[in-house]
Amino acid sequence: MMSCGFTSTIQKQRRSPYNGNIHHPQGQRKHGRSAAMSRLCWPFFFDSHGVVHHEYVPQGQTVTKEYYEGVLCRLHNAVRRKRPYLWAAKTWQLHHDNAPGHSIHLIQGFLAKHNIPPIRQAPYSPDMAPCDFWLFPKLKMPLKGTQFESREDIMRNATAQLNMVPQEAFQKCFQQWQDRWKKCVHYQGDYFEGD
Repeated sequence: MMSCGFTSTIQKQRRSPYNGNIHHPQGQRKHGRSAAMSRLCWPFFFDSHGVVHHEYVPQGQTVTKEYYEGVLCRLHNAVRRKRPYLWAAKTWQLHHDNAPGHSIHLIQGFLAKHNIPPIRQAPYSPDMAPCDFWLFPKLKMPLKGTQFESREDIMRNATAQLNMVPQEAFQKCFQQWQDRWKKCVHYQGDYFEGD
């Protein structure tokens, strides 16, 4: 199973209710931080062995369905290179959260064409995505309160934090993910709190 998530280093993106695109705030200054920091957005894809693919969305780029299809294409190639046993067996799946852009026909068509079955997320369980309940807090907490000089400085520090996460931590994350799914099934998809 491969988990996917997008994060913004400083503030959450606003999603258009019409097309699922992520809109980045333009030229804002927040708490004395540079405008570049508020626009840093990056998709992550990881499994129980570690990060398979991540990239930074270019400054000023809106994450459209076409852009996200390109991200998935790069992920597809990364799985072939980094997880050849999954690639050969065609046994990997992709867990998306309920972002509108993940269910758009273009993305669903890409996944079907490449035999990548998506794992559906229960509609009232936003904390089921490993990126949300585990990875993003793990990456953001060590950087909290740090003043960065540039967007490149943020990317360098965030990537360093990502590379410091040991494989055992990824394995533990997926055990937590399985435990959360069991709770979700137990509560029949209703909302529940806590680990």
